Amino acid sequence: MAQRSDIRFVLNGKDVSVGNVRADQTLLDYIRLDRRLTGTKEGCAEGDCGACTVLVGRLAEDGLSYIPVNACIRFLASVDGCHVVTVEHLSGPGGRLHPVQQAMVEHHGTQCGFCTPGFVMSLYALWMAVPEPTETQVETALQGNLCRCTGYEPIIKAAVAVSQYGSPTADYLNTERDAITARLKALQGGVRVVTGPADNLCILPSDVDDFAECLLEYPEATIVAGATDVGLWVTKFLRNIGPAIFIGHLNGLKSVSKQGDSLVIGAGASYTECQDLMAEHLPHLGPYWDRIAGWQVRNMGTIGGNIANGSPIGDTPPVLIALGAEITLRRGATRRNLLLQDYFIDYGKQDRQPGEFVESIHVPLPQAGDLNAAYKISKRRDEDISSVAVGINVTVIDGVITGCRIAFGGMAATPKRAIQAEQALIGRVWSQQVFEAAAAALSGDFAPLTDWRASSDYRMLSAQNLLRRFYLEHDAATTAPIQLASA
Repeated sequence: MAQRSDIRFVLNGKDVSVGNVRADQTLLDYIRLDRRLTGTKEGCAEGDCGACTVLVGRLAEDGLSYIPVNACIRFLASVDGCHVVTVEHLSGPGGRLHPVQQAMVEHHGTQCGFCTPGFVMSLYALWMAVPEPTETQVETALQGNLCRCTGYEPIIKAAVAVSQYGSPTADYLNTERDAITARLKALQGGVRVVTGPADNLCILPSDVDDFAECLLEYPEATIVAGATDVGLWVTKFLRNIGPAIFIGHLNGLKSVSKQGDSLVIGAGASYTECQDLMAEHLPHLGPYWDRIAGWQVRNMGTIGGNIANGSPIGDTPPVLIALGAEITLRRGATRRNLLLQDYFIDYGKQDRQPGEFVESIHVPLPQAGDLNAAYKISKRRDEDISSVAVGINVTVIDGVITGCRIAFGGMAATPKRAIQAEQALIGRVWSQQVFEAAAAALSGDFAPLTDWRASSDYRMLSAQNLLRRFYLEHDAATTAPIQLASA
């Protein structure tokens, strides 16, 4: 197979070719240290504060699209064939401020300025997509940006007012869209990319079939999709992740569709790429989805990655297990299907063989009589790791609970179904007493650990209260709001 040994992309307005790229080289280090574009800041180095936000444009099946990402945990190799836009690229003729920057100035949206470039880039992406956003849309877009000194109120006011200072139709990213598209197409050759030193090798397969072959050649390789987890292995634990196979560019793993009575999600689809279809067919996941990390991380992180790494506190496995999801595992040309709940064997151990990868996720759609919910408990409401997460699916026919799947994260060494609680519900008449019995049965299903996120007692009480909340939210006799948002 034809290969090349350099990473090629467009940085602001210039075509760039970088050879000998290490698997652990971050986009932020390249921008700041190699190119001296120091407007992009390093704050947390874990994708949490947003000071490093840049835009990355890539060609998908529906054309060129731009998303804000965290450059601190985005690896340089992953931007092959992309357009990377930093805050320096926003200045107009003579250094004139961009409309987003002008709005920030006039609404007093900055003080020390350290976090301001990141805010500007997130608001830039929002303005390009939604020229006149609501405050709620602004707040959602800024979940991944930490304000250290100014306060969010003037920043939100600036975001709402941006279109008073200019129109996105006249912005460079729109006026030059055709030209950038042509330049990115010219960078794509449909070949495998292999670059970097032997002990820190980067491999970018040409397509999904080539990925399957690469993983057979390098069965111990680190698979990097969105890098929202692997990025921290490098920035926080200083791990050598090479050889690393980068798959974030593979459109063949990003398909999201409704097929019959199921949603079929490519393992490389990001949270953002799944969000609209999820909201349409699984509306109970809408508010839950917005609480998965911040916008930048949702743009990078993938459903397949969240499953494949086997974390006991992953946000998506509990809700997908409750829906009865299956995954397709692939090794070479061989595929097998597995219930998602059976994929998790023990802490750090999954039912995945060397050279095998998660290719797709199949999520059955709710049927008549199904009641669904997804809840998450965390120290912060937004952009935080779960202390407890749960997906609940209960089927009620003529007032009787005929089926039930309840899956928790954060309560055991793996995402796990609450079998005893389910048995306390199945076959019983819908009632508060029955749900109280199910809540009590949770102590037989789980013996949660105490760690810095939550104590064992707190986790158990929270889990029990979430079952009570599910009952109250779905019981026809409940009239008072269950939470402030419901009011």
